[in-house]
Amino acid sequence: MKRGAARKAVDNSTRPCPCGSTRTYGDCCRPLHRGETTAATAEQLMRSRFSAFSVGDTAYLLRTWHPTTRPARLTLDPRQRWTRLDVVDTDRGGLFDTAGTVEFRAHYQESGQPDTMHERSRFVRDDGQWVYLDGETPRSVGQ
Repeated sequence: MKRGAARKAVDNSTRPCPCGSTRTYGDCCRPLHRGETTAATAEQLMRSRFSAFSVGDTAYLLRTWHPTTRPARLTLDPRQRWTRLDVVDTDRGGLFDTAGTVEFRAHYQESGQPDTMHERSRFVRDDGQWVYLDGETPRSVGQ
Protein backbone atom coordinates (compact mmCIF):
# COMPACT_ATOMS: atom_id res chain seq x y z
CA MET A 1 0.00 0.00 0.00
CA LYS A 2 1.29 3.44 -0.84
CA ARG A 3 2.17 5.71 2.02
CA GLY A 4 -0.86 7.84 2.90
CA ALA A 5 -3.25 5.71 0.83
CA ALA A 6 -6.58 5.01 2.49
CA ARG A 7 -7.50 1.42 3.17
CA LYS A 8 -10.55 0.35 1.24
CA ALA A 9 -13.41 -0.46 3.59
CA VAL A 10 -14.76 -3.99 3.39
CA ASP A 11 -18.51 -4.16 2.82
CA ASN A 12 -19.62 -7.04 5.02
CA SER A 13 -23.33 -6.11 4.93
CA THR A 14 -24.26 -9.11 2.76
CA ARG A 15 -22.35 -11.67 4.83
CA PRO A 16 -24.08 -13.74 7.53
CA CYS A 17 -24.40 -11.79 10.75
CA PRO A 18 -21.74 -12.79 13.32
CA CYS A 19 -24.41 -12.95 16.05
CA GLY A 20 -25.68 -16.26 14.70
CA SER A 21 -29.03 -15.15 13.33
CA THR A 22 -30.09 -16.36 9.90
CA ARG A 23 -30.03 -12.78 8.57
CA THR A 24 -27.24 -10.81 6.93
CA TYR A 25 -25.15 -8.40 8.97
CA GLY A 26 -26.71 -5.53 7.00
CA ASP A 27 -30.22 -6.59 8.02
CA CYS A 28 -29.39 -7.67 11.56
CA CYS A 29 -26.72 -6.01 13.72
CA ARG A 30 -25.35 -3.29 11.46
CA PRO A 31 -28.40 -0.99 11.93
CA LEU A 32 -27.83 -1.26 15.70
CA HIS A 33 -24.12 -0.52 15.31
CA ARG A 34 -24.90 2.53 13.19
CA GLY A 35 -27.45 3.85 15.69
CA GLU A 36 -30.32 3.49 13.20
CA THR A 37 -32.25 1.37 15.72
CA THR A 38 -31.84 0.12 19.28
CA ALA A 39 -32.00 -3.34 20.82
CA ALA A 40 -35.49 -4.37 21.87
CA THR A 41 -34.31 -7.04 24.33
CA ALA A 42 -31.27 -7.85 26.43
CA GLU A 43 -30.52 -10.86 24.21
CA GLN A 44 -30.62 -8.72 21.08
CA LEU A 45 -28.16 -6.31 22.71
CA MET A 46 -25.93 -9.24 23.71
CA ARG A 47 -25.93 -10.55 20.15
CA SER A 48 -25.20 -7.10 18.71
CA ARG A 49 -22.32 -6.63 21.15
CA PHE A 50 -20.84 -9.98 20.08
CA SER A 51 -21.11 -8.81 16.47
CA ALA A 52 -19.41 -5.55 17.45
CA PHE A 53 -16.48 -7.53 18.87
CA SER A 54 -16.42 -9.55 15.67
CA VAL A 55 -16.35 -6.53 13.34
CA GLY A 56 -14.17 -4.39 15.64
CA ASP A 57 -16.75 -1.71 16.51
CA THR A 58 -15.40 -0.38 19.82
CA ALA A 59 -17.55 2.76 19.64
CA TYR A 60 -20.72 0.64 19.76
CA LEU A 61 -19.36 -1.47 22.61
CA LEU A 62 -18.63 1.64 24.67
CA ARG A 63 -21.95 3.27 23.76
CA THR A 64 -23.89 0.19 24.95
CA TRP A 65 -21.96 -0.18 28.23
CA HIS A 66 -23.53 1.18 31.43
CA PRO A 67 -21.82 4.44 32.44
CA THR A 68 -21.00 3.15 35.95
CA THR A 69 -19.03 0.14 34.66
CA ARG A 70 -17.85 1.34 31.24
CA PRO A 71 -14.07 1.60 30.81
CA ALA A 72 -12.58 4.94 29.73
CA ARG A 73 -11.36 3.29 26.53
CA LEU A 74 -11.41 -0.09 24.92
CA THR A 75 -8.78 -1.70 22.74
CA LEU A 76 -9.58 -4.99 21.03
CA ASP A 77 -6.89 -7.61 20.68
CA PRO A 78 -6.17 -8.00 16.94
CA ARG A 79 -5.05 -11.60 17.56
CA GLN A 80 -8.61 -12.54 18.58
CA ARG A 81 -11.14 -13.48 15.92
CA TRP A 82 -14.67 -14.03 17.27
CA THR A 83 -16.22 -16.96 15.41
CA ARG A 84 -19.51 -18.07 16.99
CA LEU A 85 -22.00 -17.18 19.69
CA ASP A 86 -24.12 -19.70 21.60
CA VAL A 87 -26.81 -18.22 23.85
CA VAL A 88 -27.20 -20.73 26.70
CA ASP A 89 -29.97 -19.10 28.75
CA THR A 90 -31.85 -15.86 29.27
CA ASP A 91 -33.70 -14.57 32.32
CA ARG A 92 -36.05 -11.64 31.80
CA GLY A 93 -34.65 -8.88 29.56
CA GLY A 94 -37.78 -8.73 27.44
CA LEU A 95 -39.75 -5.87 25.94
CA PHE A 96 -41.34 -4.85 29.26
CA ASP A 97 -38.45 -5.64 31.62
CA THR A 98 -35.94 -3.22 33.09
CA ALA A 99 -33.23 -5.82 33.74
CA GLY A 100 -32.19 -9.16 32.35
CA THR A 101 -29.46 -11.77 32.24
CA VAL A 102 -28.02 -13.57 29.23
CA GLU A 103 -25.69 -16.55 29.63
CA PHE A 104 -23.59 -17.30 26.57
CA ARG A 105 -20.52 -18.98 25.17
CA ALA A 106 -18.50 -16.86 22.74
CA HIS A 107 -16.12 -18.87 20.60
CA TYR A 108 -12.98 -17.28 19.23
CA GLN A 109 -9.53 -17.98 17.92
CA GLU A 110 -6.48 -16.30 19.36
CA SER A 111 -3.30 -16.58 17.37
CA GLY A 112 -4.96 -19.46 15.50
CA GLN A 113 -5.89 -21.41 18.66
CA PRO A 114 -9.62 -21.98 19.40
CA ASP A 115 -10.99 -20.96 22.79
CA THR A 116 -14.30 -20.12 24.44
CA MET A 117 -15.44 -17.40 26.81
CA HIS A 118 -18.40 -18.34 29.04
CA GLU A 119 -20.21 -15.49 30.78
CA ARG A 120 -23.46 -14.64 32.49
CA SER A 121 -24.03 -10.99 31.58
CA ARG A 122 -26.36 -8.55 33.31
CA PHE A 123 -28.21 -5.93 31.29
CA VAL A 124 -30.34 -3.01 32.44
CA ARG A 125 -32.27 -0.24 30.79
CA ASP A 126 -30.56 3.12 31.05
CA ASP A 127 -32.63 6.05 29.86
CA GLY A 128 -34.92 3.56 28.10
CA GLN A 129 -32.10 1.74 26.23
CA TRP A 130 -30.64 -1.68 27.00
CA VAL A 131 -27.00 -1.51 28.15
CA TYR A 132 -24.45 -4.06 29.37
CA LEU A 133 -23.90 -3.69 33.12
CA ASP A 134 -21.43 -6.44 33.99
CA GLY A 135 -20.78 -10.15 33.75
CA GLU A 136 -19.55 -13.08 35.73
CA THR A 137 -17.92 -16.31 34.70
CA PRO A 138 -19.97 -19.28 35.91
CA ARG A 139 -17.96 -21.55 38.18
CA SER A 140 -18.85 -24.68 36.25
CA VAL A 141 -18.32 -23.99 32.57
CA GLY A 142 -19.21 -27.51 31.45
CA GLN A 143 -18.01 -27.11 27.87
